[in-house]
Amino acid sequence: MITINTNEEIQKIARSGEILAACHRELAKRIKPGVTTWEIDQWVEDYLAQNEAIPAQKDFMGYPYATCASVNDTVCHGFPQKTPLKDGDIVTIDMVVDYKGWLADSAWSYAVGSISKANTHLLKITEAALYKGIEQAIPGNQIGDISHAVQSHAEAHHLSVVRPFLGHGIGRKLHEPPEVPHYGKAGTGPLLKAGMVITIEPILTLGSHHVHILEDGWTAKTIDGSWSAQYEHTIAITEHKPLILTKQ
Repeated sequence: MITINTNEEIQKIARSGEILAACHRELAKRIKPGVTTWEIDQWVEDYLAQNEAIPAQKDFMGYPYATCASVNDTVCHGFPQKTPLKDGDIVTIDMVVDYKGWLADSAWSYAVGSISKANTHLLKITEAALYKGIEQAIPGNQIGDISHAVQSHAEAHHLSVVRPFLGHGIGRKLHEPPEVPHYGKAGTGPLLKAGMVITIEPILTLGSHHVHILEDGWTAKTIDGSWSAQYEHTIAITEHKPLILTKQ
């Protein structure tokens, strides 16, 4: 059953979102050549503890870290590593914050130093696709309207949408109904109603949308080695317009 949250409950999720957004703002200052994603993960865990929050994905279904750190051709769920980031890399940091039992989720892709023209295009269009999806998150629309908006924008700019990984409802639990695909037909899927809180989190690639999972059971990489990016917000659907709860 899809949860319809009260305004008070949305504000509780928003508080988690504020902590998460502030964490990403600080990360943007720290990500540079020579830094490791292991160091980033340790810093995030300390930052959340200082703000009386918990990294909700740590130990979720056995995941061992406070963040997912996905570099270059890793599309999502990458384990933090002690290998330094290099000039020209792109890295996505994905995290879920639990503040007093209410959760928010956001991923963001960062350029490490100076990146190529193609990867600049990848980051720009992936972020824009996220906001195209958010624009459709209004009462009376359907999940498929979000999906179609994301896919249309991506493919119009010659990028592919990774399909196995979906947005989702969120609030008291990390994954709640409904699922939110980032590809599909407009006018399909569950009806959007005020009070719903969902994540929209497209992953786009420069090449194929096909992926494979490494032996660790988590790390997903593109099948053709093409690089990828992801941007994600937690949003509340309101009577008037989408409310971004993880806005940086």
